[in-house]
Parts: sequence; structure tokens; C-alpha cells
Amino acid sequence: MKRIITSIAAIIALALPVVASASTWSIDPDHSTVGFQVKHMMVSNVKGNFDKHAGNLDLNDKDITKSNVQVTIQTASINTNSAKRDEHLRSADFFDVNKYPTMAFVSQKVAKAGKDKLKVTGLLTLHGITKQVVLLVEGPTKESKDPWGNIRRGVTATTKINRKDFGLVWNSALETGGVAVGEEVTITLDIEFIKKG
Repeated sequence: MKRIITSIAAIIALALPVVASASTWSIDPDHSTVGFQVKHMMVSNVKGNFDKHAGNLDLNDKDITKSNVQVTIQTASINTNSAKRDEHLRSADFFDVNKYPTMAFVSQKVAKAGKDKLKVTGLLTLHGITKQVVLLVEGPTKESKDPWGNIRRGVTATTKINRKDFGLVWNSALETGGVAVGEEVTITLDIEFIKKG
């Protein structure tokens, strides 16, 4: 019996450092931006944001490769500072928000990519299609306490996708050649997290 108790105590002692090194963080939507840009008319970049999003980060500071993150974005919250364009983007030509009200990213693998840099591989589900993408991440930053006692950290993540891979195929040919909307979309996430508990 004594041997069993000793073994259990040893197992608990080994588990404690792992538990202590892990923490859960939630996205602060008021201080985070989910942005994108795409080429317009082959001459300039149009930028926009998704204003409504949420997510959690399970962070393991002892071994950051054991961390994971998940983010959900409301597609109807798209905002390019043009009401007419946003209405078109919400339609079945593009995001079809009535049929696909959310897009989501769920991480599968976290790898170090240099000092304060990570590569986060995960599944992006958009327009009913799920594909693997890789986010290049700067951070997370060091912990910072705000005036109300909340502990905060931040990351910046970028990736590029081809919108046609996700069924977003609408376009219009130009008289001068080329198309109205580029296929490559650059996604930039500037995310601020608040520590839970």
C-alpha cells in the first residue's frame, strides 16, 4: 500500500510542472484585428476586416510546440468601408453568409521558426471547404498587466490563400485584360489575448 501511495505521489509530482506551464487565453475582440487584402482591377490592393471573431489559445510556455489555438469568425461581419461592396461580398457570389455564417481555424501543429517566431499549421474552414494552411506568427509577446488586473499577450500572424481553393470563384473580365478581383488573398491577424482565470 505504501508503495502504491508513493508511486501515485511521484506521478502527481511529475504532472505538476506540465499543468503549471499551461494557460488558457481568450481573444479580446476590442483590441484585435482579422484583416485581409486582395488585388483589385490588377492595379491596387483592397483591404478589409472581419469585425466579429472569437477564439482561445492554450499556451504551453514550457514547450510552446504543445500549444494550440482555435478561432471562429463571423463572415457577415466583413467590412471594407464600402456598403455596396460588403453587400456583394456577403452574397452567394462570394462568402454566401446565409449558408456559411462562420469560418474557422483550428491548429494542428506548432513549430519554432526563429527567435519569437512560429509556424502554426492548421485547418481553415471557409465557404464549406476545409484545407490546411500555415500561419507565420510573431510572438507571443511577454505578459503585460493592464490597469484592471487583466494579463495580456499578443501575436501577429500572416498567411496567403487562393480564394478559388475555397470555392470563391466569382470574377469579371476586364476589357484591358485580366480580372476584377485577384485570386491570392493575404490574411493578417493582429490578436490580443486575455489570460483566463
